[in-house]
Order: sequence, then structure tokens, then C-alpha cells
Amino acid sequence: MIEIKRGDELGENSRRDIARVLVNGFAEDFEYFSTDPEVLTDAFAHMIILKRFYAALVDGQPAGIASVTEGDQECFAPSRREMQRALGRWHGLFSYVIVRSQFLGAFDGARHGLAEIGFVTTAPQHQGKGVATALMNRVLQLPYDEFVLREIKDTNTPALALYRKLGFRESHTRPMKFAKRAGFSAYVSMSLRTGE
Repeated sequence: MIEIKRGDELGENSRRDIARVLVNGFAEDFEYFSTDPEVLTDAFAHMIILKRFYAALVDGQPAGIASVTEGDQECFAPSRREMQRALGRWHGLFSYVIVRSQFLGAFDGARHGLAEIGFVTTAPQHQGKGVATALMNRVLQLPYDEFVLREIKDTNTPALALYRKLGFRESHTRPMKFAKRAGFSAYVSMSLRTGE
């Protein structure tokens, strides 16, 4: 059975488990910070704002996660000191600057009533078992008039197929510079208005 709970309902003890799902799901994107999943978990766990993350639980443990923010809300609150503790003095400092510049700040279309769903991922051992579907179905029950998913790699066909199945429509495509080296050609953004 899959149960969905918000991170703050799970409590502080869930922070590392949520971070572990996050860093395993986005390991390729987080390679600059570290290639060691435990180091990444140490670096990211402190900055997760628990009330902005939903977790799909299997046997009581986070198996999938998604962040949900509205307007200028953030899902991360990075600490320079904690990043340096986990990654070293200089690498931690540079990583802190990157996190602040790349992961913080609302997008241009952010507004009250529009929820941005981000960092959707499922732990590898739970993929293909309905975890992401259950998680997204729960998130889509939240009282917003529109939902957006931004910058999904065009090669992430399972995620794109799920979002289309749930009613999301492509709203924007941003071509990727140096696509051959990146391994994908564009970022796809999608939106869903409730009641459509």
C-alpha cells in the first residue's frame, strides 16, 4: 500500500530519507556536488523545507517525493556552513552559491493559486510500481487552480508519459545548448488547469 504524507507530518526524522530519494533520483544532475550518494544526502538533507515536500511511503519509508510551491515559496533553505561541512570548505562554498542561484527563486509566471511541482522522483527499487502515479494524484488534489512542471528533460519519457496521462499539456520547450554532450535536446515544461 502506498501512503502519501507531507514531510512535516513525517517529522525531522524523515529528512535524510527524503534527501536520499532526492539525490538518488537526480544523481546525474547533482554530479558537480558529489558522486557519492551519502555525501550528497549529507549536503542536501539540512536544506529541505519539509512542509514543501510530499512523500509516497511504501512500508513506512519514502519511496517517491515531489516538492510543491506557490508564488515565491521555496522548497530549499541552504546553509553555507552545512554545505561546507558536507562538501569541504571551498567546494561547499561554490556548491552553496550554485544551489542559491539555480534552485532558489520563483519563476516568472509564479502567482497565488498556481502550484509548481518540482523534484518529482521515485527510488529506483520502487519504479514502475505506481508510486509516482499515487504521489501525483494526491498532489493534484491540492486546492490550486493550476499546476506547472518545469524543465523536464525530453529524454525522460516515463515522466512525460505519466504527466500527459494525468492531463498535463506541454506549455514551453527550451532547447538545450550543447545537446549532444548533455545527452538530451530540450527541457519541456507542462501545465494543468484544474477543472479542464
